Amino acid sequence: MGKRKINALVAGKARVNRIMRENNLLSPYRRPGKTNKREHDGTIITDAPNVMWATDGKRFWIEGSGWHWFFGVIDHFNDEIISWHIARKGNRFAAIEPVRAAVRKTFGSVGKDVCKGMKLQLRSDHGSQYDSADFMNEMKFLGLEMSKAFVRSPQCNGIIERFHRTLEEQVLQTETFSSFEEAYNSINQFINDYNTDWIFHRLEYCSPVEYREKYA
Repeated sequence: MGKRKINALVAGKARVNRIMRENNLLSPYRRPGKTNKREHDGTIITDAPNVMWATDGKRFWIEGSGWHWFFGVIDHFNDEIISWHIARKGNRFAAIEPVRAAVRKTFGSVGKDVCKGMKLQLRSDHGSQYDSADFMNEMKFLGLEMSKAFVRSPQCNGIIERFHRTLEEQVLQTETFSSFEEAYNSINQFINDYNTDWIFHRLEYCSPVEYREKYA
């Protein structure tokens, strides 16, 4: 029995992609390969507390148990860490925890619409945790308006990015954690010292807590 001859048409990947796009055959959930980057040229510092908070996550290592996540909420007014949370899995539920803690600490409740009607906005990037339905539904339940950073513009979330760099330099890169408890205690001690004793030039040489009390 002889071999059958198969006629094949060779086409480049870019050509196939173009033809499929022109005929609406690409996935509707496909992210564009190139997006226009919006430059952030404004200010993200506020003139009063509880006008804009920011939240984000950062990975760190614990010996013997692998990567863990730090999530925090910071006030753009005075760079104060309002609340924070660490978890083994950096998912949407872990990301929600410090936001709920910050709302409870500041407003005394995490009930429905507790933040509704306030000027307060929450800045986040477009990480999967923050774009998830669970996270967005929780913010809607709290009445907390979101302020999303521009795509690929980390300076939009620069307040908490700067804190992450400080946390990295002062704790995460200088200490070796052998347990979850050890990591928690070290981070907790640093954040307490940071809020009460870390001096900022832009805060008139006050710490975050001193500057907030001075404003009050």
